[in-house]
Amino acid sequence: MDWRAILFDLDGTLADTVPLILHCYRHTMRIHLGTELPDELWIRHIGKPLRASMTAFAADPEETVRMVNTYVAVQRRVHDEMVRGFPKTLETLKTLRARGVRLGVVTSKGREMTARTLGSCGLGEAFDVLVTADEVCMGKPHPEPVLRALADLGLEGVPGEVVFVGDSPHDLVAGHEAGVRTAAVLWGPFDRTALAENNPDYWIADWAALVALRP
Repeated sequence: MDWRAILFDLDGTLADTVPLILHCYRHTMRIHLGTELPDELWIRHIGKPLRASMTAFAADPEETVRMVNTYVAVQRRVHDEMVRGFPKTLETLKTLRARGVRLGVVTSKGREMTARTLGSCGLGEAFDVLVTADEVCMGKPHPEPVLRALADLGLEGVPGEVVFVGDSPHDLVAGHEAGVRTAAVLWGPFDRTALAENNPDYWIADWAALVALRP
């Protein structure tokens, strides 16, 4: 028996984007707050939609919009030079696809930046379904994005035969609440202790571990 589908988070899981994310965060805080705040304050939000994350730093909704606009502007400017795929990601996806496993991305990024990130990593044609922040009302940790991916794949009735692979607690919460299995990767910005609090079904130390994983 093999997985009917494997869903992946994007930032920190498929794509090495944490340096970009922190660069944009630091720039935004300097512009709007006049100082850089500790990286740890932003890392805890990685995996959630940008607007939801920024509300924790803004004084009011109008400032949230301004801060988001600043973040997005610098992100668009430096994205392509700062983003890379993790080693052996494409080879791993090809191996899974050759086994008949369907593949999807479930991300809190918007569709435009999702496409740019996948393109920068050479993964633009690797997936059967993409669920971005533009396709849902509620982002992770709400289960709606994962449920949307299941629906798009026609797998609503067999969530236990699907695994969601991610690097953040928000991925794990969304996956659990959607009824799928969850796998925590260990190369993202969250340490094992933070991830363990959300009880992943599997731990993934490298892509070889995912290739060997079965339901």
